[in-house]
Amino acid sequence: MNGSANVIGAGPNGLAAAIVLAQAGLRVEVFESESQAGGAARTLPLTLPGFLHDFGSAVHPMAVGSPFFTSLPLSKYGLEWIHPSSPLAHPLDDGTAVILERSLDATEANLDIDGKAWRSLLSPVVDHWFELAPDLLGPVTLIPRHPLLMARLGLRALPPAAWLASYQFRGERARALFAGLAAHSFLSLDEPLSSAFGVILGAAAHAVGWPIPRGGAQSITDSLCGYLAEMGASVRTSTRIAQIAELPKVDLTLFDLTPRQLAKIAGERFGAQYLRRMKRWQYGPGVFKVDYAMSEPIPWRAPECRRAGTVHVGGSFSEIAASEKAMRNGRHAERPFVLLAQPSLFDSSRAPEGKHTAWAYCHVPNGSTFDMLPRLESQIERFAPGFRQCVLERRVFSPAALETMDANLVGGDIGGGASNLLQFIFRPTGQFYATSAPDIYICSSSTPPGGGVHGMCGFNAANRALAGLRQSNRSVR
Repeated sequence: MNGSANVIGAGPNGLAAAIVLAQAGLRVEVFESESQAGGAARTLPLTLPGFLHDFGSAVHPMAVGSPFFTSLPLSKYGLEWIHPSSPLAHPLDDGTAVILERSLDATEANLDIDGKAWRSLLSPVVDHWFELAPDLLGPVTLIPRHPLLMARLGLRALPPAAWLASYQFRGERARALFAGLAAHSFLSLDEPLSSAFGVILGAAAHAVGWPIPRGGAQSITDSLCGYLAEMGASVRTSTRIAQIAELPKVDLTLFDLTPRQLAKIAGERFGAQYLRRMKRWQYGPGVFKVDYAMSEPIPWRAPECRRAGTVHVGGSFSEIAASEKAMRNGRHAERPFVLLAQPSLFDSSRAPEGKHTAWAYCHVPNGSTFDMLPRLESQIERFAPGFRQCVLERRVFSPAALETMDANLVGGDIGGGASNLLQFIFRPTGQFYATSAPDIYICSSSTPPGGGVHGMCGFNAANRALAGLRQSNRSVR
């Protein structure tokens, strides 16, 4: 296909969109405001010399399970996946930890009385991951590719996590494990759809794993940029676009930005009704994040935590539910649920010999200015006594600090917008990737399927844009 396109934003979705457009034969130019491509998928020297930290995402089940990314020869451009011994550990106050193993059989054995219930809940998704993935990672549709499988998933995914955990599991260990998975939703665990995150992330651990990229998240970005460059497309960094008039005239323009940002840049190109809907877009809760340079591995009381790339720090189901409910009600949890990654246990390139990195965050109200550091570290100390003594240096990111480094993280929202039912179904509007301007599309995590490093927002948006361009060209003829 002849033609040209602009893509604004060089995060994973923007790069994915650019690749699809370039594969179709369009001349593509990508504009990125920061000096380094990647958005939240960047790796930076945030603490001491020799320590490399992932600015945003650190563990990537959706990337390794993405139908689009797996279709690309990214290993040729340096992407190498490392699978920790176990995807996830969830320590408890009795000094043990619940381990989510890559093997569904091993996890079933670990969960004792709830092992069969765990298998029953997740195996339909585990067994059919790549059949379901295009539907899971696309817009909600009345006629999915696999309606019976999606219907079974819907029965598990739509209810609140609190109800599903109570109904499905008899023991506290399985309930705690599921709570940590469901809490990735940024929803209160008594809200609809919170179960969806628990089911999908749990199933992904068994189906494709929760790997880390050797060298950090930047390796994902660099491999995408390398593939894109081979097709003749260019990425212009340190180039902030304030108004659409600043861009070259092209056939298509795709924005890896949130709806309100797009409204500011290109509002004059949209109809009044569409513009109002974009300006009403609701952002989700934020995160309070800390990167650590460590003198040694985190001294977990449960030694099996060292086998996992990710550790969910929050205790029981009821404690995690209370933490997330406080956040959803605009408060700051006394005992926050903490998501922690420890990549240097499995990738020695992240820190000097004998030293380590860690990465942790908790959920806070959007735009919070409250210092959560004492509470966050108290939670880690609870399960890893002596943790603070191992810290050589820390870099703290408030929601505002995160937004300063990536304008898409509005108020610290790492998911591109709230995950309430309305915005889940109509993300960001009923037109999904299209706008009221026929040559402008949105391809950010504010579109289906939402947050995560998977590139599917960009993939879906670019294909929709190409279909529109083909239809327009036929009409002209």
